[in-house]
Amino acid sequence: MKRTAIAIVIVLLATSAAAQVPVARVAADAKVIDRVAEASTNDLPANLLKRIVNEDIDLLRGKHADGTYQYASYDRMEATRKSDTVSVDPEHKESVLELRDAFAFRLIVSVPMRRMVVVKNHHIYIDRVEVETLPQKSSEKKFQTVKVDAWLEPGTSKTIDLDDIGRQVDARVYAHAEKGGYANVTLTLVEARLFDDPSSPYNEAVESAKAILKGIDHNDKPSIRAMAQRIAGRLQTDSTIPAAVIGGAPATIAATPSTSQIDVSAVRGDSDTLTELQAIEDLLTGTEAERRQGLDRLHQLLRRLRAPSR
Repeated sequence: MKRTAIAIVIVLLATSAAAQVPVARVAADAKVIDRVAEASTNDLPANLLKRIVNEDIDLLRGKHADGTYQYASYDRMEATRKSDTVSVDPEHKESVLELRDAFAFRLIVSVPMRRMVVVKNHHIYIDRVEVETLPQKSSEKKFQTVKVDAWLEPGTSKTIDLDDIGRQVDARVYAHAEKGGYANVTLTLVEARLFDDPSSPYNEAVESAKAILKGIDHNDKPSIRAMAQRIAGRLQTDSTIPAAVIGGAPATIAATPSTSQIDVSAVRGDSDTLTELQAIEDLLTGTEAERRQGLDRLHQLLRRLRAPSR
């Protein structure tokens, strides 16, 4: 009974994953890119092609509405930076300097050598730094306070590693300048790098899409066409994810029936399991929030089914 129930769960997991990735669209885009590269001479529409490829990479990674991905994750390696330079008024007892960004993991507070082209900058006192973060896997904000209590001289900086890589990061620096002139300070949030999941069923297509981007940068039309054809050939043969192995035999989603169509005779005696599977199936066909809830319940059910009987 457990083996059959687990098989049903695996099928539903595969179905839910595939439902979020419209691979037919990506395959169609690859054919368009191939044809455009074939027909172009010195007029390859690089910006347009890059936009299409980047959108398709997001689709293959299973991008969620909150900016996270099903088949990719952020890690503490620098991708890009967001910076802003502001002036601190010495007449204010305390100024609050603020910078917001997404998926940042480090804050750098620095004092430039010069305030303008020829005017030397003033040093600045940093009392504390407060960071408000919305974590990737939670809707509850987290708060981090770092006491600095130090003067930063022109040409120096203070680096603060954030506790979390947040979907949203709001950094506030509490500072004041000495009397006698304005002081400039630069706030920089270092954004985390996105890494693809090597176990993703679309990893090969994502790598091919990345190769297309490099080919566009170098106007390498043969490479663009070869990678586009590879993506189209890989994805059009299966309108969903590659084989999900159940009982040693590959099963593609194109041939996957719904729970009500699957032979569940082996679990008919377990009405609770069958009821749960049917409820999960309903969730997986709903909104994104409902699909996530369905996936969570699928994983919990699978763990229960795998647990040894007592």
